[in-house]
Amino acid sequence: MNPLRIIFMGTPEFAVPSLEILIENKFQVVAVITAPDKPQGRGQKLTASPVKECALKYNIPVLQPTNLKSPEFLEELKSYQANLQIVVAFRMLPEVVWAMPAIGTFNLHGSLLPQYRGAAPINWAIINGEKETGVTTFFLKHEIDTGSIIFQDKEPIHENDDVGTVYERLMNKGAQLVLKTVRAIEDENYPSTSQPNGIEIKHAPKIFKETCEINWNQPSEQVRNFVRGLSPYPAAWSSLNGKVYKIFRVANLPSNAGNPTQSTGSLQTDNNTYLYIKTGDGWISIEEFQPEGKKRMAVKDFFRGNKI
Repeated sequence: MNPLRIIFMGTPEFAVPSLEILIENKFQVVAVITAPDKPQGRGQKLTASPVKECALKYNIPVLQPTNLKSPEFLEELKSYQANLQIVVAFRMLPEVVWAMPAIGTFNLHGSLLPQYRGAAPINWAIINGEKETGVTTFFLKHEIDTGSIIFQDKEPIHENDDVGTVYERLMNKGAQLVLKTVRAIEDENYPSTSQPNGIEIKHAPKIFKETCEINWNQPSEQVRNFVRGLSPYPAAWSSLNGKVYKIFRVANLPSNAGNPTQSTGSLQTDNNTYLYIKTGDGWISIEEFQPEGKKRMAVKDFFRGNKI
């Protein structure tokens, strides 16, 4: 096999350890493709993606196409003569891009495929109360997240995990799996296993603000998993008196903790130490939230100067 010439595609923080581990292990990353700079903050200053910042630190050429099918971009991509492309948390690729290298293009996905295909696998695994997730490397093909599996690595989801804690662990576990995959490809000794058919698939569609509203009619444990699965970002929310409250941490309470005659979504509080909300089968304690126009805080801290 010719020496590997790798093009790396990714945008957020999740992809950075995978890029860095390849560089640290002396693999030839000939170019990086990432999202265009975006305006951020009050001043709307153009800000580079975490992957771009990493690439520039190592003097790797950066491409930031707005159109992945444009002749100019495709010509530039071809000029790097890569024989392998790696995708970690990037956008959907057209076939003309993923089929370009001789070896192919593999993706790192934050679930144990075939489960949780889609844009938000970590979120949905926690929302659904899963006890285990993981990372998968697989070769891209036409249908999203359906290509042949190369390697997988499992990761437990603990009782009090949220998206932030699982994301952190999978980010680093994923980097190790990317390195393992590239080494196996370099040695021309790697599995390529078709994903199983005929089983019930759980999906992980993109999450929108409307998706994040809490349904208090659900049982307490489902509400708790929903909050965990959206914390710290984009955050579950509920409204009260026309104001939106983002909710980051809750705890289940005994079913007899509050007034049993109250309807779901009802509040119970002493405006001092606790805030309970009635669910479909009991009560939940709000532990940490962000009232509209304020910073994220513990409920007890909120009550030092405010009331509900």
